[in-house]
Amino acid sequence: MSRLHRARTRLRALITGAILVPVLAGTTAVVSTGAAHAATPGGAPWVVSVGDSYISGEAGRWAGNTNDSSSEIDALGPTAYYDNPGHTAETIPRCHRSQSAEIYIGGGVNGLNLACSGAETATYTDSGNFKPGLDFYNSGGNQGQALMLQNFAATHKVTMVAVSIGGNDFNFSSIVTTCVEDFLTTPSWWPSYCSQDSSVTGNFSASNVATVTTHIAQALQNVHQAMANDGYADGDYTILVQNYPSPIPNGSGFRYSQSGFTRQSTGGCGFWDNDANWANGTALPTISGAVSNAVAQSGLSNVRKLDISSAFNGRRLCENTVGLLEEKGLSSWTNPGAVNQTEWVNQIRTVTTIGSSPYYIQESLHPDYWGQLALRSCVRQACNNGAVRGGSCTIAGAGLDGNGDPVMSLH
Repeated sequence: MSRLHRARTRLRALITGAILVPVLAGTTAVVSTGAAHAATPGGAPWVVSVGDSYISGEAGRWAGNTNDSSSEIDALGPTAYYDNPGHTAETIPRCHRSQSAEIYIGGGVNGLNLACSGAETATYTDSGNFKPGLDFYNSGGNQGQALMLQNFAATHKVTMVAVSIGGNDFNFSSIVTTCVEDFLTTPSWWPSYCSQDSSVTGNFSASNVATVTTHIAQALQNVHQAMANDGYADGDYTILVQNYPSPIPNGSGFRYSQSGFTRQSTGGCGFWDNDANWANGTALPTISGAVSNAVAQSGLSNVRKLDISSAFNGRRLCENTVGLLEEKGLSSWTNPGAVNQTEWVNQIRTVTTIGSSPYYIQESLHPDYWGQLALRSCVRQACNNGAVRGGSCTIAGAGLDGNGDPVMSLH
C-alpha cells in the first residue's frame, strides 16, 4: 500500500467516523397537552432559539481560520460551549451552544439558546449523545426542544422563537463527508463527483423533499403548540424561521486550485468545482425551498422568514476575497481589519482534530465567531424592537457596527 493510499484511507476513516450524522435512533415522542395558563407571563422580554447547529452556535469559538497556532483564532476559549448556569460545562454534551450564538441580541432583550448541534426535527441519540428534536420527547430526564420551550415560556415572557431546522434531515453531514472523500480519493483528471452519487442525490428526490418538508412543518407546529400550551395567543409572539447560508463559493470563487490536495490540506475546503456549483445551485436552494414550503404547509399565521442564504457571500470558506490569518499577514483575530479579511466559516477539519487538539470535527463548515455575530445582527434587525419582520440579510459594509457585530443589512 502506497503512502498516499494509506493517507487517503486514514482521512476517509476520520471523515466518515466523525462528520457523519447517524441514522435516526429509535425514540419515543411524548406529546404534552398541558393546561393553558390564564395569561402569559409578564416581565422583561425573552427571545429563544431552537433547532440545529446553524443556530446553536457551533464553531462560534473560532474567529477565522489558520494552520498555525489555534490560539491565534481562539475568540472564546475552552469554555465557549459551556451553557450551564455557572458556565462550567455543557447542559447537553456536544450541543455546542456557543456564547457567540445569534440569539443573544442584547438591547434589554434576554436570550435563551435551546438549540443543539446535530439536531433533526425528531429526537434521537448519536453514539450516546442526546440530540433533542423539535418535539415533546420526555424520557429519563431528557426532553425535546418543544417541551423545553414550553417549560421555559410558562414562567418567562417569550416574544420571539427563532428556528433553524431541516438541514440534518437532509443528511447534511453525510453529504459533506461524501464530497470531501470524493475530492481526496480521486484524481483531478478523473474525479468522482458527490453530486452524481446516488447516496447524495437521493436526499433531494421529490419524495424525500416532500417528506422532510412535512417533518419541518410538524416541527414548527410543535413550537406553536408548546406556546399555546402555556396560554400564548399568536399575537403574543412570533416564530422567526431561518434557512441556511452558503458556506463555500462556486468553483470559480475558490482561491486554491482543485488540482492536488491544497484545497483541503491548506484551505480545509475539499470540494470539486462541480460539486461546489451543485451545492450552491441545487442542494442549498432545495433545502431553503423545503423550509419555505414547510412554513406555508404549517398553516401558522405568526411566522416570519429570515433569508440568510447569501449572508456570508464574500467571507465564505476558501473564497478568493478572504484568507487564512497567515495569508493576510495577521497574527491574531484581534488585529484591526481581521473581520474583513478572514473567513466567517470554519474549516473542514480531519487530522487536525486528533489527540489533544481543541478542534472538533463537528465544527466543520459552520459559521465561526464572525459568522455567528453577523447572524446575530440579522436576528436583531429581524426582531425589530418587538415588531418582528422577515427579509434577506447580507453584508452591508466593512468593520463592526455599534453592537460590535459585522455590518449587515436586512432588506
